[in-house]
Amino acid sequence: MSEKNQPYALITGASKGIGKSIAYQLAKMGYPLLLVARSDEDLKVLSHDLKAKYGINASVLSIDLSTNGASQKVNDWIKMNNYPVGILVNNAGYGVWGDFSQSSLTNQLDMMQLNMNVVVELSHLLVSVLLQEKQAYILNISSTAAYQAVPTLAVYSATKAFVLSFTRALRFELAQTSISVTCFSPGPVDTGFAARAGLNAFSKMAEKFNMQPDEVAKMAVKALFNKKSEVIPGFTNIVSVYANRILPKAFIEKTAAGIYKI
Repeated sequence: MSEKNQPYALITGASKGIGKSIAYQLAKMGYPLLLVARSDEDLKVLSHDLKAKYGINASVLSIDLSTNGASQKVNDWIKMNNYPVGILVNNAGYGVWGDFSQSSLTNQLDMMQLNMNVVVELSHLLVSVLLQEKQAYILNISSTAAYQAVPTLAVYSATKAFVLSFTRALRFELAQTSISVTCFSPGPVDTGFAARAGLNAFSKMAEKFNMQPDEVAKMAVKALFNKKSEVIPGFTNIVSVYANRILPKAFIEKTAAGIYKI
């Protein structure tokens, strides 16, 4: 199918990590892209490379999605340019590590805005656009942290639990429409997440278990087009989530606290 017949895929957090890798996966398939992230320079470099390699259109919008009103600005940008969006990838997010009472409240609230509110806002704003396509998709990136409480990542794990629960309910509500909704929950991925969260010591240990963004992105895109409801990539991550269901919560939380207190 030629690009002119393909709807656009909107990817948040597209300049790095999983979002960037998903952009390459969809570009290979001929999808024109709407790339949204904070870094204008990184987005422009990515857009140029995607256009050169795959001949697709890759429009960029540099914006800090954690600021109030950012989602509406994204929606206005789409409407102003009359982009036919058929895929929404809610990927942007980050973590804040540390004891909750000692961590910056502003940082925690900004993280909640990005990890949760933006997912809800963009999904709500774009449902009417997505419904104009014969087949459309929403892919929400959660985390294995969604399946348990994680001391020292208390708010982050709670935001990802929200994304998981919201996605499950939204999928049910849209089941009789043209929109398929998928939740994708990776474990540690080599994206720089740990360093940004302040987990520098943990990041060294995580290198042993990290999956690579490209392999994770391939699984995410496959899950998206196969209309899967909920996918956890990697055998170790699947086992971990299953263990969370059968082992005592106090044991799981104590173990997690021990790991992230490094």
